[in-house]
Amino acid sequence: MIGNQLRNKKILYLSARTFNLEKQIKFKLESLGAFVTFYDERIKDSTLSKAVIRINKNIFKSKILRYYKSILNQTQHQEFDFMLVIRGEVVPEFFLKKFKEQHPQCVLIFYNWDSFTNTPNTSNFIHLYDRAFTFDPDDARNFNLHFRPLYYIDEYKNIKQNKEAFYDLLFLGTAHSDRYIISNKIKEELAKHGRYMFCYYFMHNKWVYYFKKIFDKTFKYFDVKKISFKSLSVEEILDLYTNSKVILDINHPNQKGLTLRTFESIGAQRKLITTNKEILKFDFYNPDNIYVLDRENCKIDIGFLDLPYQNINEISYNKLSIEGWIYNLFIDAESQYWSKFI
Repeated sequence: MIGNQLRNKKILYLSARTFNLEKQIKFKLESLGAFVTFYDERIKDSTLSKAVIRINKNIFKSKILRYYKSILNQTQHQEFDFMLVIRGEVVPEFFLKKFKEQHPQCVLIFYNWDSFTNTPNTSNFIHLYDRAFTFDPDDARNFNLHFRPLYYIDEYKNIKQNKEAFYDLLFLGTAHSDRYIISNKIKEELAKHGRYMFCYYFMHNKWVYYFKKIFDKTFKYFDVKKISFKSLSVEEILDLYTNSKVILDINHPNQKGLTLRTFESIGAQRKLITTNKEILKFDFYNPDNIYVLDRENCKIDIGFLDLPYQNINEISYNKLSIEGWIYNLFIDAESQYWSKFI
């Protein structure tokens, strides 16, 4: 798909560290022949600093200023063909302007894999980028951005169909909103039919859990014994996919963009149960593969679990890969194709 188009290209890449997603993107870019210089967009990679930045990043204003000045100093004599910023909650205006002044031939690319509702700081400086993308269909319309959903990484292509899979349904995700309530209801319903479901709820640390337990009504029912404070590795996730027939995806109620789980299930050729009705708009939607769940009435057709997976066409399968995602950001946005789905 990309061929040699990124070979020897120099890329400055800024992103928060998020479940090693930044490492996967860097690795893929480098495997395509690019030279990648990575900086964490946050001055501190901690749960507390993330929360403070989201509420009011001015609290860290002087430290942010010094941090981004240091990046400018370190990169001013280097050549770059592209700068990629993902989400960019902390990236300041002066940095984008000065970097462009220092590197006038560099193409600045922005991608948001969250909604602006959840990350309002990210919408302020979109106009300073040469190309801007979002995974959220509403944000694409409202901010006149390129729409580009997420992707699956190459490792999911190697997962084989497994008729001996132990789990009928698999849920993996960060503990938030109504995820526990929905998944628990489904797990209890499957148990009545002698079916097995594995759930893995992740939180960054215990103080966040207890804070939410007090102030977030959706956490009233969360059992701390069922929450893990250690994220799964890619290898552990791949093993769980191998041993599962169907994947459960419960999107955030305030978010329309399709989650990574959606595309991982496609990459692994696994059926999907999802609460996100946006999936009905896409050309890869097939009712034999994808069951859209009403989050207010968590009833599923048990027979769906046993339907054989129907392969999607090769063109769509490749477009939804990480290479397809990189191609759209760096080479061709294919806006005419993706705009059909918003």
